[in-house]
Amino acid sequence: MTATRRAAALASAGALVTATLIAGAVVAPSASAGTRHGQDREARGAAIAAARAAKAGVDWKDCPEDWGLAAPIQCGWVTVPLDYARPDGKKIRLAVDRIGNTGGADARQGSLVYNPGGPGGSGLRFPARVTSKNAIWANAAKAYDFVGFDPRGVGHSAPISCVDPQEFVKAPKADPVPDSEADKRAQRKLAAEYADGCAERSGWMLPHMTTPNTARDLDVIRAALGDRKLNYVGVSYGTYLGAVYGTLFPGHVRRMVLDSVVNPSKEKIWYQANLDQDVAFERRWKDWQDWVAKNDATFHLGDTRAEVQAQWLKLRATAEKNPVGGVVGPAELIGFFQSAPYYDSSWVPVATVFSAYVAGDTQALVDAAAPDLSDTAGNASSENGNAVYTAVECADAKWPTDWRTWDRDNTRLHKDYPFLTWSNAWMNLPCATWPGPQRTPVTVRTGKGLPAVLIVQSTRDAATPYEGAVELHKRFRGSRLITEKDAGSHGVTNLTNPCVNTRVDTYLLSGGTDRSDVTCAPHATPKP
Repeated sequence: MTATRRAAALASAGALVTATLIAGAVVAPSASAGTRHGQDREARGAAIAAARAAKAGVDWKDCPEDWGLAAPIQCGWVTVPLDYARPDGKKIRLAVDRIGNTGGADARQGSLVYNPGGPGGSGLRFPARVTSKNAIWANAAKAYDFVGFDPRGVGHSAPISCVDPQEFVKAPKADPVPDSEADKRAQRKLAAEYADGCAERSGWMLPHMTTPNTARDLDVIRAALGDRKLNYVGVSYGTYLGAVYGTLFPGHVRRMVLDSVVNPSKEKIWYQANLDQDVAFERRWKDWQDWVAKNDATFHLGDTRAEVQAQWLKLRATAEKNPVGGVVGPAELIGFFQSAPYYDSSWVPVATVFSAYVAGDTQALVDAAAPDLSDTAGNASSENGNAVYTAVECADAKWPTDWRTWDRDNTRLHKDYPFLTWSNAWMNLPCATWPGPQRTPVTVRTGKGLPAVLIVQSTRDAATPYEGAVELHKRFRGSRLITEKDAGSHGVTNLTNPCVNTRVDTYLLSGGTDRSDVTCAPHATPKP
């Protein structure tokens, strides 16, 4: 999940030349997409939808002005069934965009489709990596059209909603850490009301908001683009989407890079995966505090981890008693500070705001952590992203329905991993009373025709712990794992680390991988 998505979700809970049909653009459904999990009808529906999309292509045009995607990026639509078991039934449209490869016709290898995570993240900004001349992606851009899309339910693709966006962002929210049983009852009530709101506002979509359906959508997009096989980069939740796609459509994969990996074990999706996050976030939170302490001459927050933690606890206690600026309480603090364990790029900005607050500047913290009620478009996007996150995770798998299970597990974890545990619990608790069907996760595994998949992971990732990459590596035979050791920024492929960057380029351009797994030194530590 992305940091933005989690921040918004915590607040609430504590509350992608016209494509031409080419020979072989439609590939028959693979055997692995057969009768397992009752997917035979969906597999046939996906094949039918892909055939139709290959014939229709994409009518590329200049993007709508309010999408913020300037030429030469182009936008279009791909039509998919709401329910793949009924391919002739209700349809929805998915927003897609692209920019052509920069290396000319002789260099072109097809489309490279991207998903940034979530669930609920939009990939429409991916082609902007070309227009912004992102050096890390320049070699891949020579060979591929960069293609982004809004997954079903996201952004411009039949967006769903669970609550009024302005209400969603209002602050301050209740402190996520409960002081009493009454606090827990209040949070449980909010979670149940949120689940009911999803049913009321978007109930027609909820049964179909699953990762397997988004994977089927991805195959329809592949066909609409005129590509016989898929080239794909997925980050965070995008890795689970890729893992499910690779399982359902192994013979349709050409190149697949999975970066910062969700553990694909059926036992982890999704309840246990979120508990595992709590442990990993605490570790990375401490990494950040150690860095802040080493740079005490700049930030003046203490020269030991313990001193920095004491400043955090003092701020938290102050904000609980009297929200900063009347709007920044503990929930909003976590929404802001958790970007530091997520991304190294947030280390300096978060520490700078923290330092300013301790020095007496409260406005910097309010500006950074409080909602902007005037940003109605941004608030709608945040609410939509949280709705999709909740809908997909709740529908993908069965969740505990007994509150005692949640209470036991989170009370136990909070003792040693207090930074995120209760916030994460309330964020996911709507799944305990979810009004839509909850399915059995796909058994992620190697199927006939699956090529070598490139997996990239840092060892100290907070959002997707390292064990997830190891698990996927075991399940996808022939895959290669690039480990960035002693690093923890979420999303490795967009960071400057030649050891990683050159191998990703080599794989995307030639399909080549090292003979064995590779361990890379960490990327450069941020400098204050």
